Amino acid sequence: MIPDYTLGNRALLDLSKVAFLCSRRCPASIVTRSYDWAIEKRNAGVCVLSGNHSQIEKDVFHYLLKGNQPMLKKRLEEELTAENAKNRLLIITPLPVSVKRVTQETANKRNDLMAEIADEIFVAYAQLNGNVYRLIKKWLKKGKKVSTFDVPDNRELIDAGVEKV
Repeated sequence: MIPDYTLGNRALLDLSKVAFLCSRRCPASIVTRSYDWAIEKRNAGVCVLSGNHSQIEKDVFHYLLKGNQPMLKKRLEEELTAENAKNRLLIITPLPVSVKRVTQETANKRNDLMAEIADEIFVAYAQLNGNVYRLIKKWLKKGKKVSTFDVPDNRELIDAGVEKV
């Protein structure tokens, strides 16, 4: 279900979308692969959803901003006003406008919304039994397509049923 609070181009919801998730702490082997993934998606014009909770999610979003592909995000920072004017951005949140601080609960709600509206989820890394890991297991059970990097650090995700790329 799409919440009432959105800002930007709602038509982006009709596009094929991939949600990008990564735990706050991730191994070095994931960082450069995530940047390469972002550049590949940017160049292919893929619509990416980002919650921008972890540093790697923020970095990936930074790489995506350099392209022209549509993006969905949780809030509009000042530097994104120009991108919103180009109709390539949609800000969407399940939380009231009054919520200003990110907590574990609000991050979980936003990540869950992203997973729900995305056609697929790409998880760069999920700490075993962490919040992202639990979210991924939930959406795998619901039949959502989830993929990750084929690296030893992601063995638990792959063993849980996440597709390798």
